[in-house]
Amino acid sequence: MADVNRGSRPLSPHLQVYRLQIPMTTSILARITGNGLIVGSLVFVWWLVAAAAGPDYYAFVNGIVTSWLGLLVLAGSLWALWYHSLAGLRHLLWDSGHGLELATAERLGLAVVIGSVAATVVTLALLAWA
Repeated sequence: MADVNRGSRPLSPHLQVYRLQIPMTTSILARITGNGLIVGSLVFVWWLVAAAAGPDYYAFVNGIVTSWLGLLVLAGSLWALWYHSLAGLRHLLWDSGHGLELATAERLGLAVVIGSVAATVVTLALLAWA
């Protein structure tokens, strides 16, 4: 028989029940950055197609890509690339059966976040210096 109290309680555990944990957050970020890399790749392909299309269209697209918004998208794509790569290495470690303890998984998650930010800053500094 159907539960008559169904309307007064949630059907499944709700966000109010869970404490946001680092492994859960980094897993969500890995999915978001994977999709963000698609956006960065499309911008890069658009820039390459514009270069092949001719100087007028290339100047138009290059103006957009080198604007503050375009550079912000490229910097975000660079961070997403670093984050996604480091998260992939973490998953490779997990697949080998290592680092699965909760404390280790949290440290690895923090390492991925901090490492991706540090690698992005270093890469941007090297690009600005070159």
